[in-house]
Amino acid sequence: MNLLRATEFKVGLLVIIVGSLIAVMSMQVSDDPSYLGRSKKAWFLIPNAGGLVKNSAIRSAGIPVGVIKDIRLQDGQARVDITIKSEIPLTTSASIEIKAQGILGDSHVEVYPGSPTDPPLPDNAQITNIKAKGSLDNLMAEVGEVASSLKVVAKNLEEATTEDGTRKHILGRIVKNVETITNDLAHVTSENKDKIGEIVDQIHDVTSSLQKIANDNSDQGLKKTWEHLSATVKNLDDVTAKISRGEGTIGKLVSDETTAEKVESAIDGVNDLVGAASRIQTAMDFHTEYLGTVGSWKSTIGVYIQPGLDRFYYLGIVDDPAGVVETTRTQTTGTTTSDITEKKTYEQKVKFTLLFGKNFWDLTLRGGIIENGGGFGIDYYFFRRKLKVSTELFDFTRTNWRTFATYYFYRGLYVNVGINDALDKNGARSGFAGAGLYLTNDDLKFLLTKGL
Repeated sequence: MNLLRATEFKVGLLVIIVGSLIAVMSMQVSDDPSYLGRSKKAWFLIPNAGGLVKNSAIRSAGIPVGVIKDIRLQDGQARVDITIKSEIPLTTSASIEIKAQGILGDSHVEVYPGSPTDPPLPDNAQITNIKAKGSLDNLMAEVGEVASSLKVVAKNLEEATTEDGTRKHILGRIVKNVETITNDLAHVTSENKDKIGEIVDQIHDVTSSLQKIANDNSDQGLKKTWEHLSATVKNLDDVTAKISRGEGTIGKLVSDETTAEKVESAIDGVNDLVGAASRIQTAMDFHTEYLGTVGSWKSTIGVYIQPGLDRFYYLGIVDDPAGVVETTRTQTTGTTTSDITEKKTYEQKVKFTLLFGKNFWDLTLRGGIIENGGGFGIDYYFFRRKLKVSTELFDFTRTNWRTFATYYFYRGLYVNVGINDALDKNGARSGFAGAGLYLTNDDLKFLLTKGL
């Protein structure tokens, strides 16, 4: 007998195939993702698991993503074990919210995966962020709190309106004060009926006088005043109509585009002038140096006016102790030789400097009048404009060549060292060293503000 052709074998094979199809279809339509290992497990604790049912669906954004596998007691709380689909990316910030499905007490679990930047939640780990709202128990608790508050309010209202508790509560005091005010008003009106009648009569007289003024046809009457006012308004309408038609100076200013453009250009010119004046930078410079050969101090005070970053004007006054040099030669004749001795006399003189300068990054060229004589100078900056090396040539009839170095060490304070009249054409060659102070307009504003 062939076993494969037996009726019992065919019936058994059909049963197995149908049972397998039913099992596969059951797993496909089931909300439980734990079949075939396509799940992730987690658990959480809540004080009350009322309304939750084992094997009920777990949702995320309203979509079923798993089921409740078990509900049991742990440490006095309800432990809920859940199984969700493995493609739901649970992280350590994942949270659970117990939501009500109706007023009958049914609830379901809503899971929030958490921030995707947080680390993933390990399998079978606890979710600690739990929210519970919307349940019937919570609603009844809130209603109980409201009822308790209403009970307290009713008690306070009762105490405030009773005879003994009137003064104990602010509401009672308000009611008592209103009662007192109404009693006082009744007393006042009962005692001053005659005076109130007089006031009413006076009001009647005032209204009668106003009626007479309104009916007065004289030049001082209300009608004449109203006619004058109407005429004034009509004249004002005529003026505004002429302006709107462009008649007259004001009309041209308002309606004529050419006139308006000229006025606008004039205003722009004034604004440019005022803006340029406000952008001008000014600075004060004062320095003094000791001339070694002369044996005296040379002082200079000046003003920088800088209308732009690339140019400036400088006006300075110089107190020069060697402004005038006189040389006296004395010849002494001996028996065989003769000696000639020279004596220099220095006279103090005030000199003026007026320069125009042009900046080229770290190089500055300047020219004009230097100490009462024509001349020019060159400055070059090093070390982020901390060190400046300068040379000047001026007074070309007796060429004076001066070269020096300046170092700015703190907030406008500087020191300088150099040689004056290096060619000794004026008889005043001398090394010098000194210090100075350079103040910008911002520094001057600060000092003047503090001074006032």
